[in-house]
Amino acid sequence: MPPSHETSIGIALDEVDTPALVLDLDALERNLQRMADAVKGSGVRLRPHAKSHKCAEIARAQIAAGAVGVCCQKVSEAEALVAGGVADVLVTNEIVGKQKLARLARLVRQAKVGVLADDAGNVADLDAAARAEGVRIEVLVEIDVGAHRCGIEPGEPALALARRIAASRNLRFAGLHAYHGSAQHVRDPAQRRAAIAAAAEKATLTKTLIESAGIACETVTGAGTGTFMLESASRVYNEIQPGSYVFMDADYNRNVWEEGWPRFEQSLFVLATVMSAPAPDRAVLDAGLKASSVDSGLPQVHERPGVEYAKASDEHGVLKISAGTMAPTLGEKLLLVPGHCDPTVNLYNWFVCVRKRKVEALWPVTARGAVW
Repeated sequence: MPPSHETSIGIALDEVDTPALVLDLDALERNLQRMADAVKGSGVRLRPHAKSHKCAEIARAQIAAGAVGVCCQKVSEAEALVAGGVADVLVTNEIVGKQKLARLARLVRQAKVGVLADDAGNVADLDAAARAEGVRIEVLVEIDVGAHRCGIEPGEPALALARRIAASRNLRFAGLHAYHGSAQHVRDPAQRRAAIAAAAEKATLTKTLIESAGIACETVTGAGTGTFMLESASRVYNEIQPGSYVFMDADYNRNVWEEGWPRFEQSLFVLATVMSAPAPDRAVLDAGLKASSVDSGLPQVHERPGVEYAKASDEHGVLKISAGTMAPTLGEKLLLVPGHCDPTVNLYNWFVCVRKRKVEALWPVTARGAVW
């Protein structure tokens, strides 16, 4: 269903019913171009992570700007984006369970699809699912380069798993996945550099071992919005996966960015309405926990100094108004910068796409709720 019966193309932003997920198209397009410019001539492929936006329209725009394809986290995300016209998807996750593996194998008939593995038993299950469907699945070994989430140990354990994949009739060893997720939000540039230098060293060691064993390791992929320039310069990564750069959020905006790095603009907002103004130092918005993810902190009020989003409950966002600040008035609409863009997007069915504060398009969040 559309965002609401009150939202339609051509109306002013202030007429949009709330809460609404708003996308500034001018800022989005500049972000796409800045990323394309940043990787141009580097010899590194861009494969943005679609878990940030879950939107076929945005994925197609990224590919039109030079990306080779996109990443997803779940089979259902991949299914939704392939159905939306995306022809090359890497599922950057381990897929376990008979039903999910069967769906993954079926999807290989419709698009180029890859997946990760960090366990020999899972490799056997992937091979069986591919054999049952009569397809060949591309599999990358995920190595733990410092995030301590999924991933087999670098070096010999990863080589043993690569051998297992290469020996499987219905699988093809496609390379290494070496993503250091927790490094993306390290605030200090020197600490981020150190974390990615260590990750690149582990990836280099593992790639060298695999190739010395006579197995081609054509891809080393990873990186995010906070570090992609480091992986691009490492001489081991030849594919990067930044995702949040299309939107940005309050958490990423807390990073200290190095000189010479591209600066991405805030393009994603939650539009909210002041539903109560009970005191000079307090107002309440109609956007609470169900309108913006708070796992990385509360949203920030955009371009309203002295007005702080101080507390959230299910359907209410409480604003703290500093002394001497003009308080928002009842019915006034404010833009919020989400604390974390990815889970905020998943709360909505539609992006309300605006240009110069007018609604230009309504884009579905194609893979909204696709978590299986």
